Amino acid sequence: MRVTQSMLSQNMLRNLSGSYMKMGKLQEQLNTGKKVNRPSDDPVVVMKGLGFGMQVARVEQFQKNLGEVNNWLDSSDDALDVVGQILHRARELSTNAANTGAMTESDRDMIRVELGQLQEQLQELANTKVGDKYIFSGKMTDQPLYNKTSKTYETGQSFKENVYIEVYDGVELKVSTNASKMFNDINDLFTKIQNEGESFDFGTAIEGIDGLMGDVLQNRAEVGARSNRAELMHNRLVMQEGAAKKQRSENEDIDYEKTITDLITSESIHRATLSVGARIIQPSLVDFLR
Repeated sequence: MRVTQSMLSQNMLRNLSGSYMKMGKLQEQLNTGKKVNRPSDDPVVVMKGLGFGMQVARVEQFQKNLGEVNNWLDSSDDALDVVGQILHRARELSTNAANTGAMTESDRDMIRVELGQLQEQLQELANTKVGDKYIFSGKMTDQPLYNKTSKTYETGQSFKENVYIEVYDGVELKVSTNASKMFNDINDLFTKIQNEGESFDFGTAIEGIDGLMGDVLQNRAEVGARSNRAELMHNRLVMQEGAAKKQRSENEDIDYEKTITDLITSESIHRATLSVGARIIQPSLVDFLR
């Protein structure tokens, strides 16, 4: 086959175009840090990247859910801690009131006033919220446990059902604390102290408060156990996130050293192609006639 000047020129231009495209792709990779910048670059890498991206997004969502779990558990523990402090103060007051030799009825009336204030504080604690959700109301998170209108604690079954939050595929943690009975029992004792007045035996109140403090400690122990499990789940999610991001990086991100080396090599080849091309295109018909 006869090779003509036109064929040499066309081949040279085609090679130059390919060289430009390769350098352009390498430069784009350096600018973005990604192996592919459009699906046509490498469909397989793109599809894998979508899968890894979904995995990272799912782990991040579980981490957000776990943050809500911690908010519920921390708020529950804080509220129960205050309930314990209130009961401790109520026990001190009841012990003083039970001392018939040192306390007058007027003194006991003042104790009842303080106990009434503590009772109102307990009612507020029963309606503790995280965001817009009541944490002691079971599944009825949009309704308070203590109804200020009827001045009673809700006892419906829905207020005793537990609330769960998903923190991993198929894994849910209980975030609600079924404390309706505890709050109701405490309220009944405080109400009895107020209603019976002078006839009330503060000695029996001490025993009742001790039992109620045991209930508070039991609920706090349960919340603490769930908090420990949430911490373990947090560690697991951190490892899952790291693994998913590493896989995504290995799939999508470039090796800067290799890419820079490839670009330098491509530039050297391109300059050599230009130099050879200049020698091919340079001769004209007059040059040949000479």
